[in-house]
Amino acid sequence: MRFPLLAAVLLPALTIAQPPPGYYDSAEGLTGEPLRMALRDIISPHTVVAYSQLWGAFYRCDRRTNNTVWDIYSDIPGGSPPYAYQFGTDQCGTYNSEGDCFNREHSFPVSWFNDVPPMNSDIHHIYPTDAWVNQARGSWPYGEVSSAAFTSENGSKRGTCNYPGCTGTVFEPIDAYKGDLARAHFYMLTRYMNEAVSWPAPILSNGEFFGWVENMLVDWHTQDPVSAKEIARNDSTFIIQGNRNPYIDNPQWVYSIWGPEASVPEQLAPSFRAWFAEGQLHVIAEGSETRTFEVLDITGRVVSRIRVSGGRTDLPLEMPAGAYLLRLSDTPTGAVRFVR
Repeated sequence: MRFPLLAAVLLPALTIAQPPPGYYDSAEGLTGEPLRMALRDIISPHTVVAYSQLWGAFYRCDRRTNNTVWDIYSDIPGGSPPYAYQFGTDQCGTYNSEGDCFNREHSFPVSWFNDVPPMNSDIHHIYPTDAWVNQARGSWPYGEVSSAAFTSENGSKRGTCNYPGCTGTVFEPIDAYKGDLARAHFYMLTRYMNEAVSWPAPILSNGEFFGWVENMLVDWHTQDPVSAKEIARNDSTFIIQGNRNPYIDNPQWVYSIWGPEASVPEQLAPSFRAWFAEGQLHVIAEGSETRTFEVLDITGRVVSRIRVSGGRTDLPLEMPAGAYLLRLSDTPTGAVRFVR
């Protein structure tokens, strides 16, 4: 079995673990937005690996003691997983069902940040997972499912969201990995807090979590504390990338930044949904009245105004490719990003 050069090159460095002395000194004593800014400066920039090198990174970061792949979408903690993957030989490739092969799952989907570096190869939010389950998750947000349309062999689900304030389709991992994925999301909104303002992520408004997303992620962080697996993965990623997930090293900082008394704002979810596909802007709005919407480019300039009735409206949209915001003209704080 052969692995990418990355894995072999890193072997001499395996004695490194935990943050070095003084790593977080500049963040000590801070809370709220000043703390997040200080953490961003500590973990930025990082050594960027190529997307193709993730296979080797997984061998270092996501390898069980029996040398199989640690797949969070198939693992059954305390039990026997329905299948186990070998590094190298079982990476995808083609697949037709669950258990065929594993690939690279961006827990923060690439469409949410326009699939550009360094986010698209940042190991802190990318995991090896079964390709079929990864495909079932797609780009749906994480959430808590009331009625499942899909259930994986380990109990991960896709279906209708029932978390307070959440509507539509979401993907729910098993409880044992909800905290891991929440802390990966907190990492993304720290490492890339400046870039996130322009991201078309459906869980964000102006670069911040919607209220229900923030509340749920904090709940998951509390209910599924940092595990030995996460600590080891953080250490290994630090060896490769030279930066750490601070919310694994210091879990209390989640509450200092996103807790009830923190200063980072949560965003109200707008009363409409929007996406661009097949040459049209699709809008689903609550209520029955006709309302005016504004389309803004990434500079904040209003480039178009449209009238939308309640229910679903499909409109042709002629403008250059790029990321845009759609907002109600009379409620400028509620906005949805879309990419043309």
